[in-house]
Amino acid sequence: MIAPTIESEVRSYCRNWPVVFDRARGSRMFDRDGRAYLDFFAGASALNYGHNHPALKRALLSYLEQDGVAHSLDMLTVAKEDFLTEFAARVLGPRGLDYRVQFPGPTGTNSVEAALKLARKVTGRQTIVAFTGAFHGMSLGSLAVTGNAAKRAGAGIPLGHTLRIPYDGFSGGQVSGLKLLDSMLADSSSGVDLPAAVIVETVQGEGGVNPAGAIWLADLAELCSRRDILLIIDDIQMGCGRTGPFFSFEAAGITPDIVCLSKSISGYGLPMSLTLFRTELDVWQPGEHNGTFRGNNPAFVTAAAALREFWADSTLEKQTEERSVLFEERLGELADRHAEHVAASRGRGLVWGLDFREPHLARRVADAAFARGLLVETSGSCDEVVKLMPSLTSTDEELAEGLGILRDSVASAVGG
Repeated sequence: MIAPTIESEVRSYCRNWPVVFDRARGSRMFDRDGRAYLDFFAGASALNYGHNHPALKRALLSYLEQDGVAHSLDMLTVAKEDFLTEFAARVLGPRGLDYRVQFPGPTGTNSVEAALKLARKVTGRQTIVAFTGAFHGMSLGSLAVTGNAAKRAGAGIPLGHTLRIPYDGFSGGQVSGLKLLDSMLADSSSGVDLPAAVIVETVQGEGGVNPAGAIWLADLAELCSRRDILLIIDDIQMGCGRTGPFFSFEAAGITPDIVCLSKSISGYGLPMSLTLFRTELDVWQPGEHNGTFRGNNPAFVTAAAALREFWADSTLEKQTEERSVLFEERLGELADRHAEHVAASRGRGLVWGLDFREPHLARRVADAAFARGLLVETSGSCDEVVKLMPSLTSTDEELAEGLGILRDSVASAVGG
């Protein structure tokens, strides 16, 4: 294996899953020796529709075989036009969302950087309100609004212009971040300037699978509207159906000013991101925010195919919501059975977490699952949460299989 001899020490996932993967299809990955692994990681939610979905693969291969444009910056192409047409018809239109679509670059952190820059440009203010437990990316602007200490430390410089407040349920729900923020903004002697925007995840994924309540999100949206603060929803990991609806904020009945999308928006794991914002916020000058790889045409092709395949009706959304009930029941039973070691199970849609009282147990469970052929990762401040994100297209049998492996892995880890 050449990676340990030449690849940087920064590599991470390959340390926990020390095999060489060779191919993948649907909900399974296969190493070069032919062993199958059930994937409850799904590319950190970049593969909501599984690996190499046939409909998406056919569209991509056909485009490439016809010498379709691969790289175009922000030039007009047939692939981009097709994606925008499908996105408007199947996502924005049915939800009554009057959003402009920006292609800021290929990754989620590019979308967040564009959102923060736009909010500051529109309002003329600098401060961004962010939350405890948040993760928004690894570039400097995104790190400034990220909570994780280890990731922030990698910046190497001070990360400022951020006001941090408690997320929903922080400290056992004893502290209300929204009341604190509202009170500080109401008091001219608080020392808190009116922020440009609030950025929030409806479910904190890297923060330990922490779902915010619908009422809390609605209260946040009301506060932002009343105080003339822009509301940014980071839907990079939780969007594209991960929680059920296409956007994770739909259940709260709110309309954000700005939305960040990436990961599964391409449908195929290809790099692509979007920043969506209300039409009146489109104050950009041509080329004012750009990037060489913001026009990834193969990603446009698979993204359009995914919208046609999965978002022509509500079938996938309803299926995910039904499966959410299954996961809640099964993981609740598992948490109760091992209450001495498991503090809680929580999640929404098809993103769930088991929170262990002793952080090292989460890693032990993930390792035991890998040995049994299941890929799961850990998250949370101390990596104390086993995080489950199966593909939305997994079969009922595959979900039952994965939950069974998880059950056995927990029993093995806590018993050891």
